[in-house]
Amino acid sequence: MNAYTIDDLKTLAQRRVPRMFFDYADSGSWTEATYRANEADFQKLLFRQRVAVDMTNRTLASTMIGEDVSMPVAIAPTGFGGMQHPDGEMLGAKVARAFGIPFTLSTMSICSIEDVSEAIGGAPFWFQLYVMRDRDFMHNLIDRAKAAGCSALVLTLDLQILGQRHKDLRNGLSAPPKINANTFWQLASRPRWCLSMLGTRRHTFRNIVGHAKSVADLSSLSSWTAEQFDPQLSWQDIAWIKERWGGKLILKGIMDAEDARLAAASGADALIVSNHGGRQLDGAPSSIAALPAIVEAVGEKIEVHMDGGIRSGQDVMRALSLGAKGVYIGRSWLYGVGAGGEAGVRTVLDIIRKELDLTMAFCGERDIRNVGRHNLVNPDVLKL
Repeated sequence: MNAYTIDDLKTLAQRRVPRMFFDYADSGSWTEATYRANEADFQKLLFRQRVAVDMTNRTLASTMIGEDVSMPVAIAPTGFGGMQHPDGEMLGAKVARAFGIPFTLSTMSICSIEDVSEAIGGAPFWFQLYVMRDRDFMHNLIDRAKAAGCSALVLTLDLQILGQRHKDLRNGLSAPPKINANTFWQLASRPRWCLSMLGTRRHTFRNIVGHAKSVADLSSLSSWTAEQFDPQLSWQDIAWIKERWGGKLILKGIMDAEDARLAAASGADALIVSNHGGRQLDGAPSSIAALPAIVEAVGEKIEVHMDGGIRSGQDVMRALSLGAKGVYIGRSWLYGVGAGGEAGVRTVLDIIRKELDLTMAFCGERDIRNVGRHNLVNPDVLKL
């Protein structure tokens, strides 16, 4: 593909994907201030450039929760991946598998756990879980993820209630799209997308339809999801989820040092510093600004990851320099799959890997595991 940056892919995706689905990926809640800060704050961190340092035999290889990775980057769980491009989550998982990095499937994905497992030949991937009122459905999801060979469960803690996302409301977002005067023109302006969607039977949330009680058809799905996120979620819930799962557990949505200490005490294997891509509490700090205090609060008690605003390999380098052991890309991979399907996701990972490798070299490092605060001129510039 003729794309050299993530922004190039974003532009292509905007041309090819109906507005409701592109805007779902490219938006935040309320004023979108936190969404914008997630990207902008990375640029405040300046690299310490070194010269006359041997740059040969560089390696990006590392580990995340004990799993070998070709670079410390994972694909984040994102809803509606299969509406950016037919079978989008299956394509993303295939590319991630080939690159040697984790793919995380969202509960609210279009392709199901079983679809993704089949697409990658039963190889392990990660699964993201929401805490819902229907505990039987949650039990079933966990058991399905175990049966599919998922090697980690990512438990999202910051969606007990849904942040107001104005673009989604204005666009009439749904899967599959409900045809009315508003959505008809969104779809009619993207005939290539419409034709390609005829080639797949995956048009709704296949982890839910046919599995959850009272969701036998599409008409009941939207009301079910609105009612199911559990506002009573507490730290006590993590114990039974961990016991039922029995494997590696990652807690997503940590933005406060006190919550980070509770996460470390819960027995989870890792936490993700994340504000849900600026899609929940608008006016919260960026993820990268919250990262240093959380790293300091937990030390080596729990592995710290982060997501939010990663649009380049340089952003990955900045997050690792501030103490993250791994990062996740959400919007970046959605732009890629929307722009060009499997080839688009491959291009995203190629861009990030090359930028990360070159930036590491310019900073005088040959092993990504040695990156730290010493690689930044101003590591405290985002101190809250």
